[in-house]
This record gives sequence, structure tokens and C-alpha cells, in this order.
Amino acid sequence: MGAWEKVQKARDKHRPLPLDFIDAMIDGFMEFKGDRLFKEDGAVIGGVGFFMGTPVTVVAIQRGKTLEENIMRNFGNPNPEGYRKALRLIRQAEKFKRPVIILIDTKGAGCAVEAEERGQGEAIARCLFETATVKTPIISFITGEGGSGGALALAVGDQVYMLENSIYSILSPEGFSSILYKDASKAKEASEIMKITSDELLKLRVIEGIVPEYGGIDKDFNLVVRDMSGIIRTFIDNARKETDDTLVEARYNRFRSFGIGKWDA
Repeated sequence: MGAWEKVQKARDKHRPLPLDFIDAMIDGFMEFKGDRLFKEDGAVIGGVGFFMGTPVTVVAIQRGKTLEENIMRNFGNPNPEGYRKALRLIRQAEKFKRPVIILIDTKGAGCAVEAEERGQGEAIARCLFETATVKTPIISFITGEGGSGGALALAVGDQVYMLENSIYSILSPEGFSSILYKDASKAKEASEIMKITSDELLKLRVIEGIVPEYGGIDKDFNLVVRDMSGIIRTFIDNARKETDDTLVEARYNRFRSFGIGKWDA
């Protein structure tokens, strides 16, 4: 399957969304709302629940399944208040020693003038900066699209995984082709050179692993959930053996190592 085909798979309107994974894996999920500064952002879901009996914090970027829900969730493009809410909940998880599970499916951060006026860049930067030093285990999954800084803001995990047909990129193929070719219609050609697919990013060691989708995630959703659950269980069990300082140092070293002797993959 080529990169453009995977882009189409990642964007498929029938593809399960992060909330579907939360419903399948998290018991007693209780959603928290608001950033305590401005307002609630429907594009970011956050709360607490139990994963196989372990209390966890879950944060997810969620688009909608209907037009009405997409409008309510800003089509999965978080505004500054969404990132501030996410950081508030991650800090809360640190206080109560809860592991954090993050699920990402977004084209990118909201780009409206109002978002910039409310400090979009600062909100993303602070999310990156502060999450890097949070003393609790964090694992992130790209479940569909992982676009630009909008996705990276919540992918500062100790481990990052991608579903087989998801994508993770600095910007969309359309945006890339507009810059490189001065023609957005060449998105297919751009996607083939961007190294945005799960297998390419695994070779570059930007991610820790790939969750297979078997015959198709819409058909084998329960198998995908089973594999994700196994990854999370192993991650939490191993993280419990580490000290807080060791976790933070390993997270720091993970990102510092990007680009060192890898880009010939």
C-alpha cells in the first residue's frame, strides 16, 4: 500500500475515532471539561477511568462522525483552550500518580484568527515544554491523522505508537505540495516523499511500534483494541519499575536522539 493510499485510509469517515477506543478500553470513564482559563474545547476529550483495574488519565483529540458533531468539535482541530485543558489533566495525573494514555487523530491545530489571538503557538509550546518533564508515565497513539504541531503537542510520550494505516507528519500532503510544487493538487506525489507512514517512521525510530489493522480496522476493531491494550499493559507494568527521574531522563533522551544517524533509513 502506497503512502497516498494510507492517507486515504487514515481519513476514512468510517474509521474508528479516539472515543471509540476509550469506550472499548477504559472502564468508568469520567470526562473533565474546561481549561480553567477561557472555555471548553470540544476537540479535546480528557478524563479519568480504569484500564484493566489501573486508574489512568486519558486525553484524546476527537473529530466528529456527523456534521453537527464536527462543528461542535471544530473538526478535530484543537484551539488553545484544548491544549491547556490537556496539560491541566496531565499535570493532575502527575499529582495523583496516574499513567497517561493519549489518543491522537487530527489534521492539525485550529488555525482561525481567534485561536492565534488566544495564544495558539504559546499553548502548543507550553504543552510540549511542560509535558516533557511530567513525572508520570505517558504513552501516545496516533489512531488516524497526526498532523503538524497540533498532534506533536500531545505526542511527547515515553513511547509513541501508530496504527498501521495512520499517518504522522509535519503538515498535510496538500500543504507540503503547495510549498514544494506550488500546487496543492500534487498531494499524492508529495505524500510519497514525506515519510509519513507508520512503516517509514518506525524505520526512522520516531515511533516505538506499529499496531496492525489486520483485514481492516472497521472489520477487526476488537483485534486492534486487544493489541493496543497489550501494549499499554506492558508499558504501565514496565514504567512502574522506574523512578520518576529515570522516566523523565529517558523521555528527554528519546527526543534528543531524533535525527542522529537515522535519516539515511
